[in-house]
Amino acid sequence: MGKTLGRTIRIYLVDGTAAGLRTAEIMNWTGKVLVAARTDLADLTQRDEAKRTGVYCLVGPDPRKPGRLRVYVGEADSVIVRLKSHDADGRKDFWTQVLLVISKDENLTKSHGRYLESRLISMAQDAGRAELDNGTAPPLPPLPEPDVADMEGFLDHLRMVLPVLGFDFLNPKPTATGVPHPESPLFEVSKVGAEATARLVGDEFVVLKGSTARKKGAESWDAYVALRNQLVADGKLRDSKDPDFYVFTEDVPFSSPSAAITAVLARNGNGRTEWRIQGTTTTYAQWMAERLERTAASEQDGDCRKASPGA
Repeated sequence: MGKTLGRTIRIYLVDGTAAGLRTAEIMNWTGKVLVAARTDLADLTQRDEAKRTGVYCLVGPDPRKPGRLRVYVGEADSVIVRLKSHDADGRKDFWTQVLLVISKDENLTKSHGRYLESRLISMAQDAGRAELDNGTAPPLPPLPEPDVADMEGFLDHLRMVLPVLGFDFLNPKPTATGVPHPESPLFEVSKVGAEATARLVGDEFVVLKGSTARKKGAESWDAYVALRNQLVADGKLRDSKDPDFYVFTEDVPFSSPSAAITAVLARNGNGRTEWRIQGTTTTYAQWMAERLERTAASEQDGDCRKASPGA
């Protein structure tokens, strides 16, 4: 299998600041993404793109679930008209940013917009990374087969762009049975009665379904408490057969090994030293250090070969 080729995403800071209006494009993609703070809605109204047919996402912190995003997905023939309506709607007071997605060649029709809206809602529901303000996804409108293929390709590009802009709510939920980090072993921890296994998947540390977590937290516990409580509220941690422990009901991604170890042990902890490769005493930190050493040795060997082409 050949090496995956890189892609170039062009991000333009309209007013020269990272917090201001931004646009993002990919070479040979007809789509274009605009990102604006709600407070910059007036500036967005001056853009021709905002007057076109397109889809949009209202994004902000969920008022009822700390640490979670809330997202509303919509479509409109003139997106800016709909955004002004949302800005005046007190029932959607959560959003602080808006993502606007349009076609540079202006070939998106109303039916295309409805298709993208339905698929975006479904994708966000499947990813489970944010709370959706939409009730349910509207049914997919009938489209000719070539149009469906075009829209699915359009979505593939969009899913590539959004994380670069800081929005991951469309990223597929990582699972240890999916596509793990190519070099990641299985990690485990067995402390305070909890038994858990995990694996690195992409850039996330995923605790596997069936792992257990201690219920009662240590008195000094103050890190990631809200995160652990949210896992319980979301049903990702539920009562196990042992009344002193929860069980993970699905593979759960964490931003770091330390966030994962804290959720499992209900106390502050350093996941880099407490997670160990299954069946060994090698810690996550040692494994990472060994990987860096191997990479450095490989690069040095490559440099030596280049310096001695006849060797």
